[in-house]
Amino acid sequence: MMLEIYLVMTVAASAVSQEAEEPVSYTQCTEGYEYDPIKEVCTDIDECALVSDACKGGMKCINHYGGYLCLPQNAQIFVTNGDESSQPTDPDPQTPLNPLNPTNPQNPQTRTQSNHRGVAAGASQCLPGFTLDEQNYCQDRNECMLSHYCMHRCVNTAGSYYCECKDGYQLASNNHSCVDVNECDLTQPCQHQCFNLLGSYICQCDQGYELAPDSVSCVDIDECAFSSYMCQYVCINSPGGYSCVCPEGYQLQRTRMCQDINECDTGHECREDEMCWNYYGGHRCYPQNPCQEPYVLTSENRCSCQSTSQGACRGLPQSIVYKYMSIHSERTVPADIFQIQATNIFSSAHYTFRIKAGNDGGEFFLRRFSRVGAMLVLTKSLEGPQELIVDLEMITQHTAMNYRSSSLLRLTIIVGPYPF
Repeated sequence: MMLEIYLVMTVAASAVSQEAEEPVSYTQCTEGYEYDPIKEVCTDIDECALVSDACKGGMKCINHYGGYLCLPQNAQIFVTNGDESSQPTDPDPQTPLNPLNPTNPQNPQTRTQSNHRGVAAGASQCLPGFTLDEQNYCQDRNECMLSHYCMHRCVNTAGSYYCECKDGYQLASNNHSCVDVNECDLTQPCQHQCFNLLGSYICQCDQGYELAPDSVSCVDIDECAFSSYMCQYVCINSPGGYSCVCPEGYQLQRTRMCQDINECDTGHECREDEMCWNYYGGHRCYPQNPCQEPYVLTSENRCSCQSTSQGACRGLPQSIVYKYMSIHSERTVPADIFQIQATNIFSSAHYTFRIKAGNDGGEFFLRRFSRVGAMLVLTKSLEGPQELIVDLEMITQHTAMNYRSSSLLRLTIIVGPYPF
């Protein structure tokens, strides 16, 4: 819309005639004029030429007697001499213009000026967004101070205002309300999972990952570095998870435990005359008949001395029983590991138990728990794999018959290579 301004220019004949009749001797002029010593009169000051930023907000400066006007760039100026005809003039006139009010012409000593918003003092109405002050000047109206036009932030401008929203929100179609921005759909900022919040969003990672310092990327969690107990044997980290592996001779039980494989049940290479003995982490083959002369096999794993030759069994144990057992490596000590007990019990007999061989390092101790039995105690932790053979002797003393006999239990202990 084009703004049209009509200015009425009247010839100050009376002022000229007064100067001719009554010469003025003073040299000081009112504000907006300056004294011309050659003509000896007060002439108008062109503020538009003197002040480079006389008008703000993109307004253009129009000089007139005693002041200037700040008008929109599209305003048209019409200058008249009091008659009905009028012609548009250049926005920057070469000749001074009279003040705004055509019905009340002002003399050169009356100042008419405008504020920075471009509407002159004495105006009856201001442009939209401006209001008259006490001195009849048009001042910008701060809409942001008058009312809560905006939901979040209001920004005042010359003659108007606009609304802004906080981060995570955007202006609604009414340009005043703020609605949430769903960043998850708009920009997909998260590497894995995105959850929208009012004014923001939050990222989450899939299982096995954790948020990086930037709060949007996901990095793998090294579960194996958390603890040495994540796996019973070896922990192998992988993207988003981990896995446990077991050594040879073991199989994975559930997710982290290792269980011994019984090769004697699943398959072995023992001969027909051998027996397969499984231990923790492996197996071994032992003769089904371990008896050596002068002993003969009388029952499973039992050898008895029944030689017909005179004196062949003298000084030897009456019987030797072969037993096998497995223990874990690094087993906690002290630990009861094997029990020996008399099978034939006589009321008049006295029984004595001792470790006859296989305890050179002091790894074992024989603790008696009853009249007819004793317990083999492990006193030193053993590391596998290794095999130990311990001879446990039981001596029977028949007090009534003055008879003494002995029997031997040959215990083979296989220590596994691992503590499980």
